[in-house]
Amino acid sequence: MAEYKSDYLKILAERGFIHQITDDAGLDDALAEGPVTAYIGFDCTAPSLHVGNLVGVMLLYHLQKCGHKPIVLMGTGTTLIGDPSGKDESRLLLTEGEIASNQTSIKDLFERFLTFGDGASDALMVDNSEWLKALGHIDFLRDVGPHFTINRMLTFDSVKLRLDREQPLTFLEFNYMILQSYDFLELWRRQGCRLQMGGSDQWGNIVNGMELARRIDGASLFGLTSPLITTADGSKMGKTTRGAVWLNESALSNHDYYQFWRNAEDPDVARFLRLFTDLPLEEIARLEALEGAEINQAKKILAYEATKLCRGEEAARGAEATAKETFEAGKMGEDLSSFEISAEQYNAGFTFVEAFLATGLSASKKEARRLIEQGGARINGDVIGAVDAALEKTHFNEDGAARLSAGKKRHAVLKLG
Repeated sequence: MAEYKSDYLKILAERGFIHQITDDAGLDDALAEGPVTAYIGFDCTAPSLHVGNLVGVMLLYHLQKCGHKPIVLMGTGTTLIGDPSGKDESRLLLTEGEIASNQTSIKDLFERFLTFGDGASDALMVDNSEWLKALGHIDFLRDVGPHFTINRMLTFDSVKLRLDREQPLTFLEFNYMILQSYDFLELWRRQGCRLQMGGSDQWGNIVNGMELARRIDGASLFGLTSPLITTADGSKMGKTTRGAVWLNESALSNHDYYQFWRNAEDPDVARFLRLFTDLPLEEIARLEALEGAEINQAKKILAYEATKLCRGEEAARGAEATAKETFEAGKMGEDLSSFEISAEQYNAGFTFVEAFLATGLSASKKEARRLIEQGGARINGDVIGAVDAALEKTHFNEDGAARLSAGKKRHAVLKLG
């Protein structure tokens, strides 16, 4: 591990955030000399960011804590095109209305992690459509286009991998890296931004932006990428059998968010504590030394601290209480995700297969049937024996609620309307 003098790079190195830096010594000097402005771009492809975006959010969080100025770049302009990085196929194009709605939903998340304002280290949120939409296409191509060669662009992984797999790459997507490079140039000019950060798949785009600013403005800028975070089984961070782990409460309940961290594999716990909480490293080292059944205590702390940082302390306490009620006392926690069935649905014979699909405990009817056949499906703690069985009045308590369980760790409440 490199020895850094700036607090920011020390923290990133100790916690495992650094994959590549364009100029370690130069960036370290700049960060040690005084406040540096840095940015990360987030496209607005969904109403919420997901856990896979959380490393970027934490990079900005630590940046501000070290006295530097973070910029959250909302990429409504580039979302109109779609980033080909790490994608096997083209994204469906969103309308401007859909993108604007997603942007509004995403904005609230950052206020949990960053302080926005006009101070030296206060965060800024900017939108790249502010300059991208104002570009005259011919003038832009004449001014910026000559600084990019097709030969070099074809060598970047975001392009090369798609072509190697014989997946189509549209000319629209091919322009994405040029526009992202232009974002860096604009933020340098408008805000004095000297550092762009992102995931390892953004390395080529970041280097392109630095090179563009050097060629046009003679600017000396920096780039830093974080490693791709995978879980102990090799799967991509934030991807589960039930889909993405969303950061917004409107997209994923506090209980389910808490349980995602609570269910971390043993080898992942210490690493996730370093990356996704702000617990002191000394405390994390203590938790890392726990063995056997005691590792569950570390998992509970991970779940609580990660939920507190993203959802707030009240949400973390509620999710923790729900987990205790659900798993330790066998009750129905108030924070469990729920689904209400109407009297008409019940009278028509609402099956357990339909119930597991409706509550999100299964992604398909086929998966629900398999869960029941393998004995992993329960109603109020009792194993569901028949695949074609339907809910009965006796399954609901006096409040009209029943608890469904998929295995030992996933639960939901079914309510009779």
